[in-house]
Amino acid sequence: MSQNSQAGILKKLLLRKKKSGRLVSAWIALCIGCTLLLVSVIIWSCFQDLLSGKSGEDSLGATFLTISKKVDDASMAQKGSTQILSDDIAHIKTAPQVQDVGLLTPANFKVAASLGSGQMSFYTLLFLESAPDRFMDKMPETWKWQEGDNTIPIILSRDFLNMYNYIFAPSQGLPLLSEQSVKAIGFKLTMGEGANQVDYRAQVEGFSDRISSVLVPQSFIDYGNQKFSPGSVGKASRMIIKVGDPSDKNFITFLEKNDYTTNAEQLRFSKMRSAVEVVSGATGILALLLMAIGTLVFVLFIELTMAQAQESVRLLLQIGYSPKKLSRFLISKYIPIMLSALLAALLIASSFQFFAAQKLNSLQLKINPFPGLYVWTAVIFSAIVLLLQINQSIKKAINNRI
Repeated sequence: MSQNSQAGILKKLLLRKKKSGRLVSAWIALCIGCTLLLVSVIIWSCFQDLLSGKSGEDSLGATFLTISKKVDDASMAQKGSTQILSDDIAHIKTAPQVQDVGLLTPANFKVAASLGSGQMSFYTLLFLESAPDRFMDKMPETWKWQEGDNTIPIILSRDFLNMYNYIFAPSQGLPLLSEQSVKAIGFKLTMGEGANQVDYRAQVEGFSDRISSVLVPQSFIDYGNQKFSPGSVGKASRMIIKVGDPSDKNFITFLEKNDYTTNAEQLRFSKMRSAVEVVSGATGILALLLMAIGTLVFVLFIELTMAQAQESVRLLLQIGYSPKKLSRFLISKYIPIMLSALLAALLIASSFQFFAAQKLNSLQLKINPFPGLYVWTAVIFSAIVLLLQINQSIKKAINNRI
């Protein structure tokens, strides 16, 4: 008898089409469980990528943080209590998650900015800082200065422009300014005092989302501190650090223990991370339960099929079919059904990740639009577990009918 004929006989004797509704229910339950499991893994892995900035962009948790010493009642009367020393830099490098440390060097001399004349004039005292180039998120081609240059390039915090447009300008009846208009308008910077006073032309070359300051090239800060405030070089009060995961509890504890402060909003994802871990964990547990229910329905379906085909199984065994051969036949029929549920779950979860990536990209947050290592690991692990479970259940059902 040919193999096709044997397969036809086995299918007719062992498989019951009238019970296919229960098989569909098992397939749906298994598919939902696998989908939720993969989605929970995607949520967890993508959130980790956003926190650590693996896409090459700033992470969701603000990979670059500005750190300074806390000012309390005791330190108010101590001159230089907020100054960053070499020991402070060495100490912060030992903190959990810290990957790099740099100083924000201030201009330790008087700086005034002015624009226009008469009733349309504008004048204000200003502060300037410089940051190491490796910490800059915007680096225009004109970002350079050397002694003798009369024009100073400036990178302005985008927060400052927003505060002007949405708070200061409306209250004072002043015109709103776009980024391009600010770049097109040059203004005068007056350095120093008295006979040592020098005027420069300032030109805004870009805007920073990372550092809230008025930034100028390091070469100008070094020159200005030597010329206008001799002996003050290096008296910085702020550090900029790069951290792998700013929501790490050990890192936050380090800052609190050593009286360092930063913008609390930059650490807000510490609580969000915990919430996401709880949600993804709960989703994973629910997914495992649904997978278990789906697998159980499969097992019960197999048990019911074997119970209804008990006489057929005994007949097949009597005419020479081995339990191993019957098991292989049933496994060849049910395993593809199980794998199709897992494949459908993977397609659904992958679609979820793709559309989530498109949505986040519009918010300037980047995640991998396709399943990563963790997802594929979950797929392979789930497939192995389901294969072993169904294989064992079929063999047990056959042996119980002998």
